[in-house]
Amino acid sequence: MKKSNLYIAILTAGMLFSCNKKLDLPSDGRITMDQVFSDYNRTRGYLNSCYGYAPALSVDRAGFTDDAQDADDITPGSRFQAWYAGNITTTNYPSVSIDGSPWARLYEGIRRCNVFIESIKTATVFATEAEKGGWTAQAHTLRALYYLQLIKRYGGVPIFDKPLEINHDFSTDRKATFSEVVRFIIKDCNTAISYPNTREGFPWAIYENQFGVMSRAVAYAIKSQAATFAVSPLFADGTFTVAEATTITADALAQCLANDYRLFNIVPAATVAQNSYALYHFTTSNDQRATDKETIYQLGAQMRMWEFAGMPSNPGVTKAGPNPTQELVDAYEMANGQAPISGYADADQLIPIVNAASGYDPANPYVGRDPRFYASIYYNGAVRFLNQPTGKKVATNVGGAEGISTTNRINTRTGYYTRKFNNSASGRTNNADGSIRLFRLAELYLNFAECAYQSVGPDAPVSSGSSNMSARDAVNAVRARANMPAFPAGMSKDAFEVKYRNERRIELVFEDHRFFDVRRWKILDQTDKSVTGMRIEGTVAAPTYTRFKLGDRNAYSEKYLLYPIDQEEVNKVINLTGQNWQNPGWLD
Repeated sequence: MKKSNLYIAILTAGMLFSCNKKLDLPSDGRITMDQVFSDYNRTRGYLNSCYGYAPALSVDRAGFTDDAQDADDITPGSRFQAWYAGNITTTNYPSVSIDGSPWARLYEGIRRCNVFIESIKTATVFATEAEKGGWTAQAHTLRALYYLQLIKRYGGVPIFDKPLEINHDFSTDRKATFSEVVRFIIKDCNTAISYPNTREGFPWAIYENQFGVMSRAVAYAIKSQAATFAVSPLFADGTFTVAEATTITADALAQCLANDYRLFNIVPAATVAQNSYALYHFTTSNDQRATDKETIYQLGAQMRMWEFAGMPSNPGVTKAGPNPTQELVDAYEMANGQAPISGYADADQLIPIVNAASGYDPANPYVGRDPRFYASIYYNGAVRFLNQPTGKKVATNVGGAEGISTTNRINTRTGYYTRKFNNSASGRTNNADGSIRLFRLAELYLNFAECAYQSVGPDAPVSSGSSNMSARDAVNAVRARANMPAFPAGMSKDAFEVKYRNERRIELVFEDHRFFDVRRWKILDQTDKSVTGMRIEGTVAAPTYTRFKLGDRNAYSEKYLLYPIDQEEVNKVINLTGQNWQNPGWLD
């Protein structure tokens, strides 16, 4: 690497690590890479600059799925109005998508990781080999994370594992296949994990007060998700087997369990949260994991659900955000584990086929449901403030304080509001809402289950370390935390798949998973053509229920399975390589 030709302007005093020593900079404010990697604080500062390139998570993405209709759909020119109408091109996609067009930003993060990984090999910085190894492991894990975020959105992408020389021949570059990138991601994670599990190396525990630093658990979580995606219908090409994915996801789960990761199971007071699941989603994650042992990695700050996904009765609310659809409400099982409906008798999904054996009552639809329903959705008659159980109830009925509106963005479109992440004690003077986790243990259970049932069936145990569980065992562990009945033994693969996919939808709702899941499963044209809501007339005490269609959506064709590459980036690649890397369906 031609270090003498590379320069970087870098600020260390205000970064993650304090430093009182002033930098001896040239008059133009630049220093060479050799100078960076000869100084302890500058080296750590450069590593810190490798962080922060992953797209932020957003509960708003639920509005791009069948889980929600966003109340901003009435705003002229809004991203949701454009998305639902299918008015999306390669040039306007960045302004429509929740995370813009992250191609260039993710590759910038990868470039920084590449520079660090190469430079630290010959660095003269005064640091122990263990420290340098730990820093290297962080960079490898970050690079793996960035490639994972790329392929989830774009499919196969070019792999760059070293800084590009000034005379790099771009004509030799090509898009790697999805499986090739997954193998590169897993190699990066394995490299990181090969460094010692010590305080100075690459530990499970976070010893310093460093929010968001990479750890061994993150590397295993990345492997788990990457392997699961690799064997999904959209990406499976036969070169990455389900057996391999099962081994990888089983190991990731077993390693985390062996190192004290646990599903959050603190039972809250009834005046604080409805159940452990609800409490978890507005409990602050802590790197030292004193209370929360489920979170593997939290990306992003505390949300303000009361303000940006609130109700018109909330002082200070600016919008209602993603409003849960009737399809999502229908997906919540009854508390006895049975589905309330078995499908719909019409194409518009307005006539549900009621499963009479479940105990579901269409005239009293919110009684006796999965406890996660009450933790995730505000419905007509729900208690608004848990510390006032006999006080205000949510009124989404026509004429109610939280009723449906087609003209006001602070009112629901569907008859429901998002409750998950919202602490009922939150408000203008006290934001006590939660944050979305990028990785948590429940996902690792589900990833393993998804791979294992395809590989060996729902009931066959898979051994990994001290762990020995089946796909059904893994799902049942997640359901047990929610106080839901176990999946029965003896299900066929097809029957298990239907229940598994629904379980994943419910457990991970509003956590940025559904958008990618329906795409990798190639069911977008089944889930996203239209959605419905519930119009409630009468009073809270004596309601009548009528399902209604919100309208057709036009962003479900095959091209929407992948992001388009921003046209500006495509044009750059054409100029450099002579190749058009645009994804299928987006070629103008």
